Amino acid sequence: MKGLLQLSFATMQTAIFRVIVSQFLADIQEMIRQVVAAVIERPDRRLLIGQRRSHDTSPLKWEFPGGKVEAGESEEHALARELREELGAILRRSVLIGSIEYEYPNRGPLKISFFAAEIEHGELRPSAFQQIAWALPRELADYDFLPANARLVAELATGRIKPGELLAASTGNVPLS
Repeated sequence: MKGLLQLSFATMQTAIFRVIVSQFLADIQEMIRQVVAAVIERPDRRLLIGQRRSHDTSPLKWEFPGGKVEAGESEEHALARELREELGAILRRSVLIGSIEYEYPNRGPLKISFFAAEIEHGELRPSAFQQIAWALPRELADYDFLPANARLVAELATGRIKPGELLAASTGNVPLS
């Protein structure tokens, strides 16, 4: 009986430990702010970029359109929502380019997922930017980008990443609206 109680106690300790570790990892994930960004390429290879407003954090820095992922929201739905809110654009489809983790001074860590994205044709209504621009990849270095975008900007500028080709090569991508 004593051995059975010890075994049950050890099993219970293991289960409690797993719950604590699982909750700890979930808390850490919640502390890392999830962000999505769209790399939108026109047929002439120009990429859409936006300049943050003067009263935003990191004022007047350039970035790819996107924003925070809300609780319970998938990255793809967050991307569609952000493009609709920031530009009045409708996301047709997207393909993940990659993700990075970055921490700005005096702010918590964030994970940015960059997507090659295709939007419906139409006039853009930039409500979240000082201005927007369509820049060739080789021109991106002329813009003062947020530091978290630096590696992607370099990969785009050198032609190692081509959003249009990623979208063309993707299959089974479900269009979002």
